[in-house]
Amino acid sequence: MILCCGEALIDMLPREAKSGESAFAPHVGGSVFNSALALGRLETPVGFFSGLSDDLFGVRLQAALRESRVDLAYARISSLPTTLAFVTLAEGQASYFFYDENTAGRMLSESDLPRLDDGVEALLFGGISLATEPCGATYEALMAREASTRVTMLDPNIRPVFIKDAEPHRARMRRMMAMADIVKISEEDLAWLGGTGGHAEAARDLLGAETKLVVITSGGRGAAAFWNGGSAVIEAVPVEVVDTVGAGDAFNAGVLAALREAGALSKTGVARLQEGTVRDALAFAARVAAITVSRAGANPPWRAELSP
Repeated sequence: MILCCGEALIDMLPREAKSGESAFAPHVGGSVFNSALALGRLETPVGFFSGLSDDLFGVRLQAALRESRVDLAYARISSLPTTLAFVTLAEGQASYFFYDENTAGRMLSESDLPRLDDGVEALLFGGISLATEPCGATYEALMAREASTRVTMLDPNIRPVFIKDAEPHRARMRRMMAMADIVKISEEDLAWLGGTGGHAEAARDLLGAETKLVVITSGGRGAAAFWNGGSAVIEAVPVEVVDTVGAGDAFNAGVLAALREAGALSKTGVARLQEGTVRDALAFAARVAAITVSRAGANPPWRAELSP
């Protein structure tokens, strides 16, 4: 099983009611939540660890996870409220307003950390859950506890509007990237974290004793991967883009699913990556992301949709 560790929330998207009044429509979301959905739909054994509410929105999140075959055995269920993200649009630009105080996800503490059984092969971390307390420290503690024996992957997935104090968050991301076996990072996030120079130079800075694979994504221009044995570049799959919501999350799921199917999702496997394995993983992830951006919202594909 791959255990996805991070936020689940409700995006309140602007709509117009039949009466003409402004309204908001609730949609399930969250960076790592989206990756969990994608992995489940790809028929990869997957679980989800986060703080989930038993309120009406939390029940909706739980149902969406189960419908996509995500195991909730490790989730922490409480009666605290669900995080809400209200989205407003001005001249096509989105602004986000988060309601996150004392929520089920944010109030996750180290005492809530589960004991993982031997079936958990890898853990995925990322998203806004790493930017607030106490949940940010909780996820970092889980990675530190498990990184020596299980594969860990980090996607910083920076959302500046959610980060109150940039320097402590940059420090956390650097600590977690140093622990991770796999780092997937976008060009924008790399710049926010202070990365300079080209992709190869940035990757060299990240590759180290623990980090074995660095993937840098460039949106519609594709992605580049670097590991101690070499590098590879792939182009994005041409597709008519509806929106890019959840594209990176789906890409993460594709990489993990492909590495697992290749028998490379282990501490030994990621330390001995071959070019063909990496290229195949990138190509598969690009296909998963392409289908996701071809339709509205974070709606990753099912395995059958990827058949030749």
